[in-house]
Amino acid sequence: MVFGTETQVPLGEPLRSATGASHGSATNLELSSHGDENTTEYRIKAADKSGKKPISLWHDVTLVHVDPATDRPTPYLNFVCEIPKFSRKKYEIATDEVGNFIKQDEKKGVLREFKKGDIFFNYGCLPRTWEDPTFVHPDAEGCRGDNDPVDVCEIGSRIIQTGEIRPTKVLGILCMIDEGEADWKVVTIDAEDKWAPFLNDVDDVEKHLPGTLSAIREWFRTYKIPDGKPPNVFGLDEKFMDKHYALEIIKECNHAWKELITGEKERNLDNMDPEVQGLVRKLSKSNLVDLAAEDDDEAPAF
Repeated sequence: MVFGTETQVPLGEPLRSATGASHGSATNLELSSHGDENTTEYRIKAADKSGKKPISLWHDVTLVHVDPATDRPTPYLNFVCEIPKFSRKKYEIATDEVGNFIKQDEKKGVLREFKKGDIFFNYGCLPRTWEDPTFVHPDAEGCRGDNDPVDVCEIGSRIIQTGEIRPTKVLGILCMIDEGEADWKVVTIDAEDKWAPFLNDVDDVEKHLPGTLSAIREWFRTYKIPDGKPPNVFGLDEKFMDKHYALEIIKECNHAWKELITGEKERNLDNMDPEVQGLVRKLSKSNLVDLAAEDDDEAPAF
């Protein structure tokens, strides 16, 4: 696997994972389907090839991509794809289920799809991140986090399959306000994409792939209208912020994830309203790790 040269930016990597193993790439993982597709029981599960242990795509995959050939951190972040480009089934990591397998979202027993039509980029999330519903970012129009991992829009040419993990370059970020919650959208490109050497920050996207950013913003503005909901709105004057800003948001959400899985967040909920307490405790019940586990992960840089 050959990548271009990128600037290394420090980013602390978190605690030992829930299963006691961390995966810096997809090399030692395999995916399998369980249950009948197009049912609420259908799940896509990841497992360790060596021991067939189930792997949480949220907790057991490192945020920083690790080169399997050298076992060293790279300048890239791991992207877990949930919804492949040119598809519309709303797959997502089941954050409130033990194991955090991928399922198709449902509402009142009805499986959800994008009524707007197929999405035109690969959509998923960054592992080991969490948009904290107890935290209001100063640029988020007074809105709290949406209680999910940080969303990713990957704009490369490859169709990435559901559950697949890819190394990606961070380019920028958009602050969407979704029904009163901050829902950050990180723009990335696959590190092996033919455009990757030319795209290093958000301005490069507009220069080399003009119209891509505005198309992403309009997708998110209008995709709920067919459901009878109003258009979404955006913070920061609807601007896509640059790579540096995006990395700061990602670092905050990585820190929030650490507080969630160690139980620190749940232990400090007394001053929160009951709705927020319920959100955090629902996640904590399925995702708390053993606090006595040895912290054996290095703090890689990218």
